[in-house]
Amino acid sequence: MVGLIGVIGFLSVTIHSIENQRRILKEDVIELSKVKYGIFSVDEWKKILANIISKKVEELNFTGENKASMRSKISTFLYKVIDEYERRYYEQNSTSISGLFKNLATQSLGAFKDIRKNVPHFTEEIMDFLNNPQNKKAIRAYIITKLNEYADNTFSKIDYADHDAILARHGFATREEAIQGLSMRIDDLTEQSKPYKVTILALALTMIAAVFLLRSLSKFDYVLLVTISLILLVTGLILPMIEIDARISRMQFTLLGESITFTDQVLYYKSKSILEVVWLMFRQSRVDVMIVGGLVLVFSVLFPLMKQMASLLYVFSSKLRANRLVRFMVFKTGKWSMADVMVIAIFMSYIGFSGIITEQLNQIQRIATSVEILTTNQSSLLTGFFFFTAFAIFSLAISQKIEGERS
Repeated sequence: MVGLIGVIGFLSVTIHSIENQRRILKEDVIELSKVKYGIFSVDEWKKILANIISKKVEELNFTGENKASMRSKISTFLYKVIDEYERRYYEQNSTSISGLFKNLATQSLGAFKDIRKNVPHFTEEIMDFLNNPQNKKAIRAYIITKLNEYADNTFSKIDYADHDAILARHGFATREEAIQGLSMRIDDLTEQSKPYKVTILALALTMIAAVFLLRSLSKFDYVLLVTISLILLVTGLILPMIEIDARISRMQFTLLGESITFTDQVLYYKSKSILEVVWLMFRQSRVDVMIVGGLVLVFSVLFPLMKQMASLLYVFSSKLRANRLVRFMVFKTGKWSMADVMVIAIFMSYIGFSGIITEQLNQIQRIATSVEILTTNQSSLLTGFFFFTAFAIFSLAISQKIEGERS
């Protein structure tokens, strides 16, 4: 039995270590996947628009029907500009005697007529200019420069301190490489912890079965059983219990004839253990939140500890067996034995609202008409929840065994 406690303790410490590593990596991936670095990032949009502009400028190749159409548009534009300039020229010179002589001279010389005759030549020169690769490069650079200036003067800059720290810490050059590489490490850690989790839960179930199968247990056996239950409790309290993950898995739309796609854009993420949530609630200024935190602390931490300690006191001390509080904790809390799990369920609903998140994500999909959006709610139960539930069942088995031996 002592050896079994050692094995369970070793497995719990190992699982805790692996889960901590996994959690750190997951939080880094979540940070890099936030919408502020994707859909809501002005820098990302600058890259996208720069690529589109480069592609569109590169496509400026006037041949065949395209050349005839562009020639017509350029010529029309030049004629319009010349007509407008001619009108303004005559209007400006009509206010003075010298100006009237200028108008007469211009009309007699047919200056504007000569300019119009050269429109086809000007058109060809403009088309040759636009077809020149060097000129295309200059045009592209000019447009992109103006775009960047406009974006920098219009939108607020993004703080990349956390982003850059993550890349430097893990040795990745780009955000995309980091997300892919860290996700693979997370998958490896998940697979690595599975045997330990299955083993410790199997041992816990075996011990629960043994409690009911054995006719009587010694005081030492009860100490070992309570120790095992407390190991499960502590592990369940310090490991995250639930993961709330709402994201846009895929967002696709067309801009200037080009397909734009964003993937895995995290809208909201939260992963907390019971103790972390209690601490977080106590730090809030709202009374109702602090009350909920107090309830979680009482029913999920203090109540289970008191119940286990009362069981040991009842087994070891004949004097304390008559104590009302001890007897109440050991025998009268049977119908309350799953209250801690019930509180955790309330706690999960309180911080998660998984169904509401799913509904809100579905509304995003329904609102978007010209944009293809695929949203997902990747919320899930984590290791802490299963350890805490295993403790609750284990604790119930111990209480039932003590009551059975008393009768």
